[in-house]
Amino acid sequence: MTNRLAVVILAAGQGTRMKSSLPKVLHRIGGRPLISHVLDTAAGLQPETIIAVVRHERERVAAAILDHAPTTVIVDQDEIAGTGRAVEQALGALPADFDGSVVVLSGDVPLIDVVTLQQLTLTHVEQGRGMTLLSAIFENPTGLGRVLRDASGAMRGIVEEKDATDAERRITEINGGIYVFAREALARALAEIDTNNAQGEKYLTDAAARILHAGGVVDAVATDDQWLIAGVNDRAQLAEAGRELNRRIVLAHQRAGVTEQDPATTWIDADVSIEPDVEILPGSYLQGATTISSGAVIGPDTTLVDCEVGEGAHIRRSEATLAVFGPGAEVGPFSYIRPGTELGARGKIGAFVETKNAKIGDESKVPHLSYVGDATIGDGSNIGAGTIFANYDGVQKHHSTIGDAVKIGSKNVLVSPVTVEDGAYTAAGTVVRKDVPSGALAMSVAPQRNIEGWVAENRPQTSSARAAEQGEEERS
Repeated sequence: MTNRLAVVILAAGQGTRMKSSLPKVLHRIGGRPLISHVLDTAAGLQPETIIAVVRHERERVAAAILDHAPTTVIVDQDEIAGTGRAVEQALGALPADFDGSVVVLSGDVPLIDVVTLQQLTLTHVEQGRGMTLLSAIFENPTGLGRVLRDASGAMRGIVEEKDATDAERRITEINGGIYVFAREALARALAEIDTNNAQGEKYLTDAAARILHAGGVVDAVATDDQWLIAGVNDRAQLAEAGRELNRRIVLAHQRAGVTEQDPATTWIDADVSIEPDVEILPGSYLQGATTISSGAVIGPDTTLVDCEVGEGAHIRRSEATLAVFGPGAEVGPFSYIRPGTELGARGKIGAFVETKNAKIGDESKVPHLSYVGDATIGDGSNIGAGTIFANYDGVQKHHSTIGDAVKIGSKNVLVSPVTVEDGAYTAAGTVVRKDVPSGALAMSVAPQRNIEGWVAENRPQTSSARAAEQGEEERS
């Protein structure tokens, strides 16, 4: 037996218990489809070939597989049902001279890890077995296939529950559905397997008895981590697997130097990267390809999707997607940061601010109650409270530019496209419709007018009228 290795991933099932128009293996946990987790684990074994067997929603599943792992070989399962038939067809995609081991995984078992498979494969090769499977001991094995052993403890086969006797159903060692085969022994066994069983399918599990009958060695290696073999068959199991995966991701970050105050309310996708000495506060969701640099504080109650957070930045009670936050930047609370936002070093996006496609320079601030869309703001500028960048004319979006050290007054409306050059000011309540040169003050000329007696004349008998009358009496 050689050290050559191939991996077969079974992804042909319909997954009717999910009750979904989305194929089961494309449901997501940890920010990835189930099948993507299995593909990554398979790649971690560094096999010569990875083969995925598909059938239900063939085009969607195959496209997702190839998008994640472009070198995967796609094999279509034919009308003959069963895992045995799926693997038989996968073997046909291997080179004729392949004489190594074949690892068989399921596309809906996302938590199996590389280390376990490496150990299983190594044991398989060292013992010269025809088949090695991963098993586990379940107190309640209902619905699962059982591992059959003789009085000496030697494995003698696998039985599916629907085909098991009452005595066999009392067995607590279950088949985990993860296998390593010698290619030649597997091919011979599959050629002999029929569909004479309760399901009318060609069972892969029947290969155990066939290999044993041919004089080969078969054994099961039990794991004490039942999550490694946990399949996802319905929405409840999907949620359970997602929680467990998140627990493992959070724990790995903690052990790598990340402080997470409340792991139970912290959710981190598998592709998120976090440096040591980051602090994650309760209620935070880190998704996609988010990266967080050392010293940053995230949360509480913050969602980041595909964001880049610089060293020492602090983002609290806010939501951001496809945004970049520079070192020492401050965001929130209650900010909505949309794609294309870039906040410079030591910059600030404050409370109840929305930004979109906005480049905000170093040490510039948008403190509160503003909307900045399709804009470039230079360094050291301040955008006053309640300012709106009116970037949409009803047909097109337009871009505005604010220079360095600009002071935009409160309650401004900047009608895009407009440029406010370096060092300029705008007065409170200004509607900026044309460019403002460097060092100038822009203001809307509309002198205040007071109409004496208006309340008494137009709102008689109101509380305002009574208060005004009392104030006049006190002044007189």
